[in-house]
Amino acid sequence: MSDPARPVLQRLADKLGIYSSYHDIAGTFRPTSDATREALCAAMGYACGTEAEANARVAELAAEESETWLEPVNVVRERDGAPRVWVRAPDGEAQVELGPKAATRGVCPIAGNQLTLPVSLAPGIHELHVELGDRKASQLLIVSPRSAWRADEALGAARALGVWTNLYTLRSRVNWGFGDFSDLARLAEWLAPLGVDFVAVNPLHALANRGDAIAPYSPVSRIFMNPLYLDVEAVPELAHAERARAMATQQPLARLRSAPELDHPAILAAKTAVLRELHRAFLASQRGGETARGAAHAGMRSELGPELVDFATYETLQLELREPHWRHWPAELRDPRSPAVREFAATHAEEIDFRCWLQAELELQLAAAASAARGAGMRIGLLKDLAIGSAPDSADTWMWPDLFASGASLGAPPDAYAANGQNWGLPPLAPRRLRADGYRFLIRLFAAAFRSAGALRIDHVMGLQRQFWIPAGRPGSEGTYVAQPSSELFGVLALESRRAQALVVGEDLGTVPAELGPELESWGVLSMRVLCFERDGSAFRPSASYPQRALSVVVTHDLPPLAGWLEGRDLELRAEVGDIAKGEALAAALAARAADHDALAQRLRDEGELGEAGDSESLARAAQLFLARTPSRLVGLGLDDLAGEREPLNLPGIPVEVHRSWSRRMRRELEELAEDSALQTLVKSAASRVKPGSREPEGSSDD
Repeated sequence: MSDPARPVLQRLADKLGIYSSYHDIAGTFRPTSDATREALCAAMGYACGTEAEANARVAELAAEESETWLEPVNVVRERDGAPRVWVRAPDGEAQVELGPKAATRGVCPIAGNQLTLPVSLAPGIHELHVELGDRKASQLLIVSPRSAWRADEALGAARALGVWTNLYTLRSRVNWGFGDFSDLARLAEWLAPLGVDFVAVNPLHALANRGDAIAPYSPVSRIFMNPLYLDVEAVPELAHAERARAMATQQPLARLRSAPELDHPAILAAKTAVLRELHRAFLASQRGGETARGAAHAGMRSELGPELVDFATYETLQLELREPHWRHWPAELRDPRSPAVREFAATHAEEIDFRCWLQAELELQLAAAASAARGAGMRIGLLKDLAIGSAPDSADTWMWPDLFASGASLGAPPDAYAANGQNWGLPPLAPRRLRADGYRFLIRLFAAAFRSAGALRIDHVMGLQRQFWIPAGRPGSEGTYVAQPSSELFGVLALESRRAQALVVGEDLGTVPAELGPELESWGVLSMRVLCFERDGSAFRPSASYPQRALSVVVTHDLPPLAGWLEGRDLELRAEVGDIAKGEALAAALAARAADHDALAQRLRDEGELGEAGDSESLARAAQLFLARTPSRLVGLGLDDLAGEREPLNLPGIPVEVHRSWSRRMRRELEELAEDSALQTLVKSAASRVKPGSREPEGSSDD
């Protein structure tokens, strides 16, 4: 039975940016049901179970709009001349104060609801205070640059070659079973002389590091980092902290280093035990007066802001209460500003300080890795990754609960890979609340993401334009899109990009609105292309068809390394866990993948990248050189592909308890890869095509 028509509900949903319908990737028209409208309006804080309630919410929005004569935040794009600000006021004049400490004062004209400011404003965040008679209001005026930091500013007319790696999977002779920031520095220093200009990594966000809470794309915080990336042996205090050194020798390092899979809890326990002692040694070293290292930590803690203490308090509460989800904590502890939380923080100051110290140390070690990459000659350095959301029990949702919608989650509409759509279980940020906050959360988020980065990948960048929301407890097929204030979100992104002088790459795969491409181009954001998805029917597209304004790679974290993909390793694993029926269904899926293998081999042969050899390893090597032929400004080779990996990192849609995604380690050590002459030759050959003036190694082969 279809839902009854509710015109007032639809009017409310329209005001809140909830789509009345959409077309999926196959072009199928999908209208939004009243049940979905009602659930998503409620998730935004507008309960509307009846038409009378919906009418009351519409009236509340109209009253709020009529009473607001100066918006609390305004994002304007840099332009020639003084900016204009919208006001709901008659023509005339207003008294204006602008800038920190009201540095600029004056009387400004209002005409046609436009207030013309007295001075031109450089990109940045400005305070605006306006007085109209006896009425006063303030606005956070964000002047965005015309674009993010562009590729031509970073590279001139040149292109750049990079290597994409999932840092945590790196195996080395010295790490503690988890790829760390010292491994990252060593990787960059090895690759730079081969002609590589950036190392791209997975999201480094903080994780719970237990059970199924190990996915980099479902973090505990997108602002703070995972302490597992710390290299314990690179912490300076270890040199003189005898107790810490003794404790390090007691850890099961041989087992952790040789383990076939990551053991997040065991690695965390081993590192934390020694890091606690190093923190004590750090504090002891500062008792005679602040040292240079103490000053570096203090400066970083100041840069991380007051939220650092909130995050450390959240982690300490989790530890003490032994309850991961903060919504299950005692009511008085669910509010980070409550007296009970302040009292808890006062009685657990040492633990909270330790966790603040961890985050500052993470930032300092990451900065050292970025410096090593640049110092080795990389023009871009580190390309970081920003996940689209935070876990529902995350520190982010505890610290900023009012910004998140309750009763909905982010996902993706139905497509060929998921007939019922995808539900990622991540609570969305409510657009109106985000705006009412003056985009302060977004500014913090982007600033953290760009720290130490020469480029930043935005996962599901179409989320800055529209997001697919799914009501709680419903399948993805019952979700719909919610519009976002895209010009303002891109403006904030562009501002932080220019502050960091870092490029932006938007991951624009899947169901992409037609207007996204032009908006990315307008803001100087690079697109993304994945060889496995670049098809015309069954045929792979030629290298010349790839766009220039893009980062092009072979596979993503949701696909196996190319050799494994060509051999259908992911299909075999899905059959093992029951996602694909064994027998005819599996045989058909493998036959289709074999056709993909043949089609790719044909494309590579057509472009002279592949000889007679047709095995998956030969295709995987040739595919790297094929990418280097594309005109894309950035080309990212996969370290897994270069190293001959086959196992996937992730089986999308399969729970971690069914298949242990995000735990696979590389088979070969970093030190072994660095000594692999064939691998070095392949990277140099790719670099010679990407970077003008580079010379292809003698004796290199295109096969």
